[in-house]
Amino acid sequence: MKYLSTRGGMAPLPFCAILLEGLAPDGGLALPESFPQVSAQTLEAWRALDYPALATEVLSLFIDDIPRDDLARLTHAAYAPGVFDAADVVPLKPLYGQTSLLGLSQGPTLAFKDMAMQFLGQVFEYVLDKRQVTLNILGATSGDTGSAAEYALRGKKGIAVFMLSPHGRMSDFQRAQMYSLQDPNIHNLALKGVFDECQDIVKALAGDLDFKSAYRLGAVNSINWARIAAQVVYYFWGWLRATSQSGQQVSFAVPSGNFGNILSGHIAREMGLPIRRLVLATNENNVLEEFFRTGVYRPRSAAQTYATSSPSMDISRASNFERFVFDLMGRDPDRVAQLWKQLAQQGEFDLSELRPQFESRYGFVGGISTHADRLQTIKSVYDRSGTLIDPHTADAVKVAAAHAEPGVPMLVLETALPAKFGETIQEAIGQPAPVPGHLKDLAGLPQRVRVMDCDVAQVRDYIKAHAAA
Repeated sequence: MKYLSTRGGMAPLPFCAILLEGLAPDGGLALPESFPQVSAQTLEAWRALDYPALATEVLSLFIDDIPRDDLARLTHAAYAPGVFDAADVVPLKPLYGQTSLLGLSQGPTLAFKDMAMQFLGQVFEYVLDKRQVTLNILGATSGDTGSAAEYALRGKKGIAVFMLSPHGRMSDFQRAQMYSLQDPNIHNLALKGVFDECQDIVKALAGDLDFKSAYRLGAVNSINWARIAAQVVYYFWGWLRATSQSGQQVSFAVPSGNFGNILSGHIAREMGLPIRRLVLATNENNVLEEFFRTGVYRPRSAAQTYATSSPSMDISRASNFERFVFDLMGRDPDRVAQLWKQLAQQGEFDLSELRPQFESRYGFVGGISTHADRLQTIKSVYDRSGTLIDPHTADAVKVAAAHAEPGVPMLVLETALPAKFGETIQEAIGQPAPVPGHLKDLAGLPQRVRVMDCDVAQVRDYIKAHAAA
């Protein structure tokens, strides 16, 4: 299995090479030369597997430069008892009718990012040890990626983490999770801007090839292919738990910000998983919803990006969207490069002539959820089923309702636990969300964070001063 760039400027590379790179040298994103195919017979053979064993099977289709026994050891370490609260790692939680939650938030930071990040922590350390090199991870977070990465990589040999977050734009719980970590290899930088500006700095430094090489920069954002591959696993897991017969279709509803989570569903569908619809749910920052409705991709400026009560989705430029457009363009890297050049020059591009394919060929439909919708959905689900959901999951539940079909199970990806968003839960149901016992004292812990301007040079200088030796 070799990997290429969405923009065509990278020689085909094996998995371990792209694992440590983040962005491709031409500014594009790594993707397999072709998606592996999974037959109906193979799917049926996987029904009895537990989560680590299924992860080994799925990931081995993308990773052939790590011996299978070693890969199995890494997946079993990532999804070991005690790392995730649920015995089966990802529980299927029926809500009502044919709608269920796919419980992706049982990990150490109570967010779906743990599902991929725990594997990433294991495979990073494995590859770095084999190569006897160090790595400086540079990432940006709108709330959950940062804590998931830091908890997975804290204390890891040969790794330093530099995580950029938008100052004042995350929940108190999210900030406390990240900033309370005192591990010397963890560096939190709160920038005076929005997430998109943090992400721009990550891309700028990753695109400075001399700096990237000198300081061995890597990525944990979903621009890193390993994150996407690890997320593909739980789509297969969800289908296997929600169906009883070969070929039965299932729809997935996904809260969408940076497009990585739902992109993994797209890849699973391209691999042959019987997915009927991929329901993309946005909040008021509905750039992606607008694209799937109109065919026009028009990212917004930082000033036009709203701060909402589902803050992890307060994103106007979705990095992973380029990977989907690559497929939409018939995997033509020249066309993709032209589109992103046009995007840089004109601020938008128009693919409305392809709009009929979005659902008919790829299964995508979309919708918007507002603050009022979130409050109503959280309360309605709680009153109706006794289940408390977080604001992001509420966005997906609300949008999913418009696309439910008789006879087709609807799996809503639970992307975080409500404890992370106490103020919104209080507003919705009149009482606070329960906090897991091991995190009850989180808010009182000392925090370590560096606040700075949203400036590439300042971030570069900080990395130079604190890089892993």
